[in-house]
Amino acid sequence: MSTARDESDGDWCAPGVPVPPLPVLTDALSSVDAGLDALAGVAIESLGDDDVTRLLDHATRLAARVAGLTATAVGEADRRALGDVTGARHTGAWWAQRTRLTRPEAGRTARLGRQLSDDLHRPVRDALTAGTLHAEQAAVIVAAVEAIPSRPQDLPTGAPAPAELKAQARDHLLLLAGDHDAHALKVLGRRVLDLIAPEVGEHAEAAALAREEAAAARKVHLSLRDDGRGSVHGRFTLPVAAGQALRKQLLALANPVRQQPTAGGGSGAGADPSGGSDTERQPLGTRLGWALVEWIETYPAAALPTCGGTNAAIVVTMPFETLLGGLAAASLDTGTRISAGEARRLACEAGIIPAVLGGASQVLDLGRTSRYHNHAQRIAIALQDGGCTAEGCDLPPSACHVHHETPWSQGGHTNTRDARLLCHRHHRVIHDPHYDTTRLPDGSVRFHRRT
Repeated sequence: MSTARDESDGDWCAPGVPVPPLPVLTDALSSVDAGLDALAGVAIESLGDDDVTRLLDHATRLAARVAGLTATAVGEADRRALGDVTGARHTGAWWAQRTRLTRPEAGRTARLGRQLSDDLHRPVRDALTAGTLHAEQAAVIVAAVEAIPSRPQDLPTGAPAPAELKAQARDHLLLLAGDHDAHALKVLGRRVLDLIAPEVGEHAEAAALAREEAAAARKVHLSLRDDGRGSVHGRFTLPVAAGQALRKQLLALANPVRQQPTAGGGSGAGADPSGGSDTERQPLGTRLGWALVEWIETYPAAALPTCGGTNAAIVVTMPFETLLGGLAAASLDTGTRISAGEARRLACEAGIIPAVLGGASQVLDLGRTSRYHNHAQRIAIALQDGGCTAEGCDLPPSACHVHHETPWSQGGHTNTRDARLLCHRHHRVIHDPHYDTTRLPDGSVRFHRRT
């Protein structure tokens, strides 16, 4: 495609005249290729541990910078509609055809490039190009900022202007990106308004959760199909709270710690799948879906196998004011946020454990009266730690043991203050004399094998 370089470049060309290659760009690209060729010629097997680590760290940062340059370039290609030369439907398709990228991959990067070309997201693009941000983090930040309402009427009275809120959210998430990966950043991004404008965040979250839960209720469905060869296939769609409860129950049942040959059968079925007297006119799939929701929410928690000292019941954490009718959202112990109304409803169900902040609680300190943590303590520790506390480990509470920070044999107490969750492997490592253990400021522990 022909174009004209700006007169300020000192090498102006008339419109329609091909622009010669820019020497500075040509030299820079040649230098990059030469540097990568030199690195490719290094025998990785001959490097020491420190050099392998240094190479990996540098390559990771380099990949982020290249991702930033790629997004910037494809964003500019989209602005210029370069794909029109070949009649491509969009820039992603044009780029995929040129480079043998898959169209979904090219489309995602082209979309990110378009977003990063917006003035609002320029700081995100600059951080990505500088290598201080990963491409996944950049996409998460952009999505979180774009999710903030753009119309003043969608915000409470007295709230800052949408543009101001978006800029504050962007800057705050860029700061958090220095300590959190894309997954954690996505969770923080969903609640960024709580951090920069709490009065706006509560209003926006309540509205968003209500919309999500209403939409989820309309989509509830279950279908089962017998293939005639001994297997049944099914598809289902459930509200997020019920779906995560199901996932926890299945994880508990599938835990390798309790895998033993099954003895005897019994389906345990018998509940009426209709879900209520007013559902006869609903499609069968919808009635079966609601039957599954009811089973998940009312199945006796004590009947489920224990894992890590607790059963697979889901825990709903809420402020005491929410239990009394307040607006503030509640949290499941999986990290998912739910509306106040849904939390109050779930608190009444048999298989749900309400953890009310500020309300009455069970005794969580047994001193030296018991070596092992009880059921209530394990739930509290699971809420406190969220999973294995070893640095970089993401195993959930159900796959963890409770570790005494001060060993019981040395006078340690059985309470929630002197305990942490560790998965099976890291519980062995923390007791292994061949490893040094460092307590980090965020509450996690780091292990280092002694030489």
